[in-house]
Amino acid sequence: MSESAKNRIIVAGCLENLFVHQDFDAAKAALHPDFVTHSPGLPSGREAFTEAVKNSPLAGANAEIKQIVAEDDLVVVHLHVAGLAVVDILRVEDGLLVEHWDVKQPV
Repeated sequence: MSESAKNRIIVAGCLENLFVHQDFDAAKAALHPDFVTHSPGLPSGREAFTEAVKNSPLAGANAEIKQIVAEDDLVVVHLHVAGLAVVDILRVEDGLLVEHWDVKQPV
């Protein structure tokens, strides 16, 4: 299996655990302890990030992954959650998510 395919599976699993299953412990397992997010208003760090998502308006919202594109260590995910279209860009290193960017707009 290619690096891109493996990283696609890792990212999809993490996002599904965060938003679909709300299994925050499983999501944490996919995040590097020093996970960095460049999303305004969200803290970096595995624990702080998952806690912020857990307590955000997105927690418990209906979420659906629409598309996932992966190339080497970068994975781009288009999803709909809580009336928003979201594009997440994640960088994967050694099987863990290490960096995150996103853009959002109302659907």
